[in-house]
Amino acid sequence: MTAGMADAVGAGAVPPAADGGGAGAPGPASADPPPHGIGVSLPPADAPAKALGIFPYAADLWAEGLLWAAVLRSPHPHARIVSIDTSAAAAMQGVRAVVTHADVPGDAAHGRRVADRPVFASDLVRHHGEPIAAVAADHPDTARLAAAAIAVEYEVLEPVTDPEKAFAAEPLHPDGNLIRHIPLRFGDPEAAGEVIVEGLYRIGRQDPAPIGAEAGLAVPRPDGGVEIYTASTDPHADRDLAAACFGLEPERVKVVVTGVPGAMGEREDPGMQLPLGLLALRTGHPVKLAATREESFLGHAHRHPTLLRYRHHADAEGKLVKVEAQILLDSGAYADSSADSLAAAVAFACGPYVVPHAFVEGWAVRTNNPPSGHVRGEGAMQVCAAYEGQMDKLAAKLGLDPAELRLRNALATGDLLPTGQTVTCPAPVAELLRAVRDFPLPALPKDDPEGDWLLPGGPEGAGEPGAVRRGVGYGVGMVHMLGAEGADEVSTATVKIHNNVATVICAAVETGQGFSTLARQIVQEVLGVAEVHVAPVDTDQPPAGPAARGRHTWVSGGAVERAARMVRTQLLQPLAHKFGMSTELLTIADGKITSYDGVLSTTVAEALDGKELWATAQCRPHPTEPLDDTGQGDAFVGLAFCAIRAVVDVDIELGSVRVVEVAVAQDVGRVLNPRQANTRIEAGITQGIGAALTENLRTSQGIVRRPDFTGYTLPTSLDAPTVRIVKLVEERDVVAPFGAKAISAIPVVTTPAAVAAAVRAATGRPVNRLPIRPQAAVGAVGAPA
Repeated sequence: MTAGMADAVGAGAVPPAADGGGAGAPGPASADPPPHGIGVSLPPADAPAKALGIFPYAADLWAEGLLWAAVLRSPHPHARIVSIDTSAAAAMQGVRAVVTHADVPGDAAHGRRVADRPVFASDLVRHHGEPIAAVAADHPDTARLAAAAIAVEYEVLEPVTDPEKAFAAEPLHPDGNLIRHIPLRFGDPEAAGEVIVEGLYRIGRQDPAPIGAEAGLAVPRPDGGVEIYTASTDPHADRDLAAACFGLEPERVKVVVTGVPGAMGEREDPGMQLPLGLLALRTGHPVKLAATREESFLGHAHRHPTLLRYRHHADAEGKLVKVEAQILLDSGAYADSSADSLAAAVAFACGPYVVPHAFVEGWAVRTNNPPSGHVRGEGAMQVCAAYEGQMDKLAAKLGLDPAELRLRNALATGDLLPTGQTVTCPAPVAELLRAVRDFPLPALPKDDPEGDWLLPGGPEGAGEPGAVRRGVGYGVGMVHMLGAEGADEVSTATVKIHNNVATVICAAVETGQGFSTLARQIVQEVLGVAEVHVAPVDTDQPPAGPAARGRHTWVSGGAVERAARMVRTQLLQPLAHKFGMSTELLTIADGKITSYDGVLSTTVAEALDGKELWATAQCRPHPTEPLDDTGQGDAFVGLAFCAIRAVVDVDIELGSVRVVEVAVAQDVGRVLNPRQANTRIEAGITQGIGAALTENLRTSQGIVRRPDFTGYTLPTSLDAPTVRIVKLVEERDVVAPFGAKAISAIPVVTTPAAVAAAVRAATGRPVNRLPIRPQAAVGAVGAPA
């Protein structure tokens, strides 16, 4: 531990701990260990620390000589900076440093994919809340007052907030307003169906809304470098980005991952981490910043607001003939991951259905709206809401049951995506849909006198019971796993075993998705030991990549498995040689090693005999390729599917909606931890309900309105419906470690479409905007009483 790290922990603080935080020191091995390994509901190791309130979040860290930071952010979405005067702030008692764009020693701009985002705005402000300057002071109130004292003269410019107008508007950035255009061409452009339906759909700006806002601590190092303690979800990328901006070699910047208070992918705000490091280097003191909720909303990336135009062609039997679509993503001021989100949106624009002919135009453009980026299910969620709306329209026009129409077009293994890629993984779409369709429906409230609280608005808030309509709707979705279009997906892990205790070293960040628990289970399964610890994550370890798109279940889990199997071979080889047999004839289970014939029977501890064994391994899935100029290419490593049936009650006088029940069937490959799998599905459904009904970060001419949890409404426990996990299809993906697929993203993608379909069924109204506004659910068109 360096002096900087020791200072960062400080007296009375809890260091970033093994097993994702606060698990404590290893205890003695149990004589009769509880069930463990793959397929067991092993509890998270960090659960006791979280329950006791000692889990080490970045906001809780402290260091000797600590200074506090504050960031000045732009009040305008688009403006020219005429001048910045920091003299008043610098002269305030207790202020140690003030930094602006002129104080950035390295690269002035950064970005995860495209380096187009300045550390501090210099000439132009491009979105509301963009960082202008930062202050370090000896008290947080002093820092905030000093930031407010910085005098910035702006020439306010007209913001570009309509993405459709961005094409003809003056360039907002030297790179122009168009970030990416994908024209997908598949099949015969002259093909036409007997039945045609069209639709226009709008998807709002969903925020990741982490329970804990961004926070960090930067500690200067004796070698002139800096250590940053923060809830990073991709520490090596953050290190490289920070080093480039600080003008330092990457090895002189260290990122230490603290407890992550919830993350939906790469949700952290680099506009907070970079000023922290600059201030620590400038002052020579540790510097801490804990963002307010408003700063959190303004700084990190949101789901892309999306405009979608669709035209579906089908024959008289309901078989799809052609899909035409235009998809426009509002990227906000900077590129971030918009190119990746657009690729997913265009590739999955037709959904998990067989479509012989598809023609899709996709664009991602810059505007002066809040920044957009990676949020769970990016791209796929927006198009799912649109293509499922189209399927409901087709079913109504053809007089078919909505589930039946979907079944007639369901994708299966061996079919082609519109990108020309063959679906080689399990794709049980029809099986999933039948499972939710055939599951019994919940009782109607009028048949249950004690169930009035189920009505929209609750027992006191609902209108007359006669105004309530029930609707049933379906959603079928798909997502890709891992990166796409040639992304080098690689992770490295080390497994050590000594004194019958194993340790996993892997830079895969535990963001709540359960990787730390899974890593323990993998080692337990392979080596037969009950006690496994996962080391804290920092950038001294080899990289494992971002915690997004189910990567760590597959890539990091695969690296852990391979390393554990290498250790297993080291453990078994001396025994196999002694008894004249191969290691394949030996098995390890429950801490015991036995041979196929029963001649050999010993324990893992006896076989170790005090030795320490270790191995390091990598996992790198098969390569993919970028989409070409016509949207064709094998761009995805793997796919996952989900079917959801939503049941809602709608008060057609008030426009209020209550999600009564969600039945879900999901393609999971293999369940590695049953309780964890169920929890992830339920959490994804709840996030999807938020996108369907309440979550929309509202703006007016680029200004974020009410960036807090009163203006941005999250679903609460009272809004969460009964979730019925009807079926988990365990058809293993042969190219994935243990055959497992990622679980979290696909319910988020599919739930909004199912809820919208149910509201359509209840009211007969089109419902073409998410979240669903009350006025869209007022009044019924031919709905039964």
